[in-house]
Amino acid sequence: MAFPSLSEVRSIPRVTVVGAGNVGSALAKRILDRHLADVVLIDVVAGRPQGIALDLTQAAALEGHTHSILGTNDYDDTANSDVVVVTAGKPRQPGMTRDDLALVNGPIVMETVRQALARSPQARLIIVTNPLDVMAYLAWQVSGLPPRQVMGMAGVLDAARFRAFIAMELRVPVSEVSALVLGGHGDLMVPLPHHAAVGGIPITQLLDTGTIQRLIERTQHGGAEIVNLLKTGGAYYAPGAAVATMVEAILRNRHTILPAAAYLQGEYQQQDLYLGVPCRLGLSGVEAVVELALTESEQAALTRSAIAVQAQVQQAMTALGAKSMAVVG
Repeated sequence: MAFPSLSEVRSIPRVTVVGAGNVGSALAKRILDRHLADVVLIDVVAGRPQGIALDLTQAAALEGHTHSILGTNDYDDTANSDVVVVTAGKPRQPGMTRDDLALVNGPIVMETVRQALARSPQARLIIVTNPLDVMAYLAWQVSGLPPRQVMGMAGVLDAARFRAFIAMELRVPVSEVSALVLGGHGDLMVPLPHHAAVGGIPITQLLDTGTIQRLIERTQHGGAEIVNLLKTGGAYYAPGAAVATMVEAILRNRHTILPAAAYLQGEYQQQDLYLGVPCRLGLSGVEAVVELALTESEQAALTRSAIAVQAQVQQAMTALGAKSMAVVG
């Protein structure tokens, strides 16, 4: 079935951001600043999305963008969205495992997807809520959408962190650094040093093995490092920018290759799970999964990450029960 173009759906693209916390608010601003779409910011807390929307509307007078933002607590206001980004959910508390977090955020994400798709049945979904890979799978399960229309934001952020740490180490502009990070969005993510370069020069020729391993480990714990510094919250500027990059690739049909959590059907020797891999993103969502030639150790690390994600998915599916998996409509 041919996918409708944006012009067939709306004259101006619309993006719904679910969750008006720090990440959702930062994302809304990025979308407006990049002149990508009108934004609907929705949250269960009365007044919060309305206040943020009013603040951003007033900022528009100074920043020159012309797209609108609406803050709301009513899903009816999100109708006919081209992209729905889900940032809603609870942060992990001290002593809480990722499995625990999946049981807390799973029902939130699934209900959000049902409510949003009831008003925007052809939307592309980008899941940001943690544990990311598990939430993307649950969202797809209840959405009834083709897997290409559901994806998770993880690899873009993780790769940005890897790039930043490489640039800091070598004292070069981060714009000169390219990098990829695969796997689950957590401690078992897989930064790929053989696919990282500065000005086209592989970092394996610029940094010793010990330094590269230190940068890999810092990337794997990049989110926790910020949490430990802030003490009262987590990162939001970089996550917001990462999601905006994915939104732009979709709305402007860029066919950009970006690392994202995509549904795998045999790629990278994995089946029936969402995992961070390079994807080509365009108007229809995930147009293709790009398979890289991995070293034996990289493939082994990716497999370990996949096994961990698969176990989390199975535990969440079992605990939440079949009834909660009813699809939209």
